[in-house]
Amino acid sequence: MQLDTSDLLDRFLRYVRIDTRSNDQSADTPSTPGQWDLLRLLATELQALGLADVSLTEHGYLLATLPATSPKPVPTIAWFAHVDTAPNLPGLAKPLVHRAYAGQPIVLPDDPTQQLTLDTTPFLRDCLGHDIITASGTTLLGSDDKSGVAVIMNAVRHLLAHPEIPHGRIRICFNPDEEIARGMAKINLDQLDADFGYTLDGSSPGEIDGETFSADAAVLEIHGVASHPGWAKDVMVNAARLAGRFLAALPPELSPERTAGLAGFIHPVECAAFAEVARVRMILRDFELAGLAAKRAVVERIVADLRAAEPRARLDLTFTEQYRNMRYWLEQDMRPVEFAREAIRRAGLIPKSTAIRGGTDGSNLTARGLPTPNLFCGMHEVHSPREWVSLQDMAKAVETLLHLAQVWHERSA
Repeated sequence: MQLDTSDLLDRFLRYVRIDTRSNDQSADTPSTPGQWDLLRLLATELQALGLADVSLTEHGYLLATLPATSPKPVPTIAWFAHVDTAPNLPGLAKPLVHRAYAGQPIVLPDDPTQQLTLDTTPFLRDCLGHDIITASGTTLLGSDDKSGVAVIMNAVRHLLAHPEIPHGRIRICFNPDEEIARGMAKINLDQLDADFGYTLDGSSPGEIDGETFSADAAVLEIHGVASHPGWAKDVMVNAARLAGRFLAALPPELSPERTAGLAGFIHPVECAAFAEVARVRMILRDFELAGLAAKRAVVERIVADLRAAEPRARLDLTFTEQYRNMRYWLEQDMRPVEFAREAIRRAGLIPKSTAIRGGTDGSNLTARGLPTPNLFCGMHEVHSPREWVSLQDMAKAVETLLHLAQVWHERSA
C-alpha cells in the first residue's frame, strides 16, 4: 500500500506547533483557546479535502463525513482523536526530525539533560532506520494525540484519492479536553450518528486496547479553626497539618509508584494547604469496580479517623465518577475489536491487546452505547519532554485504518 508519508509528516509537524494544552481549572469547553486554533485549522483542511458535513460545534467537537463507497449496507464507524495535550508541560513544540535513526543517543538541544538512548528507551530498538520525531527538550511534542489527528487526516486523504477502495460511511471527530477527563463530556451522540468507533490514542504498532481503568476523582476539603498563633493553644485547628496527616496515612503500596499491571492506585495530584483551610485532590484507579470501591473505602476510613481525632475540624469528602472500564461493554460485542485485529494483521503487524493503565475517550463512549476500542498511533514517552514518535509507525497506523474500513465492508451483510 503506497502512502504519502510526506503529507503525514507535514501535517504532524504543523499541528504540534500549536499550543493546545488543556486546563482543568477552566470551566470552558474547550478549556483553552489554543484548542480552538487547531480545530479551526482542521476544519479548513477537511473542507479543502472535500469532506461532507464539516461542522464545528459550540463545544469544540469537529465533525465531518467521509461518504461510503461500498454498494451494500455497512455500519457507520467513527474515527476519533483529541486535539489537546497534557497540562503538565507547555505544548508549543519545536519539532525535530531525526532521519534514519541509527541507534545513537538523541540529545534534545534546549535541555541536554533530556536524552533518548537505546538503554533508557527500549522501544527505540524497534525503530532503527526510522525517522524519529521529538520536541526540543522543554515542551511536550504533542504526539498524544496529534499523531492520532495526523493519522486520521492522512487516511481520509488517501481514501478520497482512491474511491475504488470499498468502505462504509465514516464519521470523523476531533475533540477537546481528553487530558482533563472531559473529552466526551459534551458530545451529542445523535449528532455524531455512528454505530461503532475507534480512538487513535495508543502507543506501539499493533496495539489495540479493549480494557481500561475504571476511574473516580476525589476531593477532600478540610476546614480548621483559625486563631492568632500567639494565642492558639487549645484553640487553633491547623487544616494544613491535617492535610499532611491525611497524605501520610495513604497506603504507599497503593500509590502509582508501587503498582503495575492490573493493580490500581490512589494518587494525590494536588494539595493546597493553609492553616484555616486545605484541599486535597486525588484520582482513584482500578480495573474492577470492586477494587475501585475498596479504594474509596480506604480514603473514607482515613478521613473518618481524622474526624474522630479532631472533631472540631470539618472534613468534606466527595467522589466523582470519571470513566469506567470499556471491557464491560465490549465483551458483549467483540466485532470492533476482532475487525481491528484483522486490520492490524493485514498491515503486517501482530495484534497486541493490552489493559491500559489509563483511560481514553473510548471509555466514556463505550459506556454510553458507542463501542469504541483504542488503536495505536505510535506515541511514546508521553506527558514528558522526551515524548517521541516514529513516522513509519504513524504510517502503519494509517495503513491499519485503511484496512479496517475494508474489513467492515467485507464482514457486513
